[in-house]
Amino acid sequence: MSDRKQISKARKVTGNLLIVLAAAFTVYLSVIMIYRINTVVLKDAYSKVFRYELIVCACFILTAADVRFGFFSMMKNKLQKGIGWILRLAVIALTVFVLVLGVKICVGTLIRNDASADHAIVLGLALQDGKPVPDLISRIDTAQDYAQANPDAVLILTGGNPDESGRTEADVMHGLLIERGLPEDRMILEDQAETTIDNFRNTISMIGSDEPVVLISSNYHMDRAVSIARSAGFTNVLRLPAPSSPLSFGANVMWEVIQEIDAMTK
Repeated sequence: MSDRKQISKARKVTGNLLIVLAAAFTVYLSVIMIYRINTVVLKDAYSKVFRYELIVCACFILTAADVRFGFFSMMKNKLQKGIGWILRLAVIALTVFVLVLGVKICVGTLIRNDASADHAIVLGLALQDGKPVPDLISRIDTAQDYAQANPDAVLILTGGNPDESGRTEADVMHGLLIERGLPEDRMILEDQAETTIDNFRNTISMIGSDEPVVLISSNYHMDRAVSIARSAGFTNVLRLPAPSSPLSFGANVMWEVIQEIDAMTK
């Protein structure tokens, strides 16, 4: 078999595999996001992010299809071929950029600080059908463990997006921790803010910007949460990531990628 035929065969195999992976990820992401859009409080925000995610998935599929079929090179004249190469490079650049951000977020899930502080900020997560999702329960578990290991620490529970009954994420976390036996005087509610940046701005007015704080959130959210905390004025942020559901981890990483890209464009 000639070298050209070997390359052609390898390209077909690689292209087919990439198409299957890109299509499977698109279906997986769509199922999770459509379910969330139909159940969470922040339907408009989730719908907006989902639209951008579909654009990214389209770039994945285009890149995979170009590897398999090389359709960006199928143009006949030089002008069309030039346009094809520009489109190819643009799609590849976006694909690589998204993958690099995704790897950065995944690496960030592994970083944690073992130091303690007098206050721990527990970030909320949108309720689904009025109930805490598994990742919010995991944040509560992590906060409870931290409170038990640090008897003088106070938890600041954040999240001000109410469901139809008027309960916020902060209210739900507070109620569950009370049920688990955590004293009332060891919790402070910040249930007014509807965004993460406002959570931190409201919290910083309570405890000051220079005091060390432990930040508790889902592992995939930790990198961006720390960045937002610092932009709000906190100077000493300690990371305590909570484990997240493996089933939805890929979708959550994509959510974080879209949020980071959105922040870069503002």
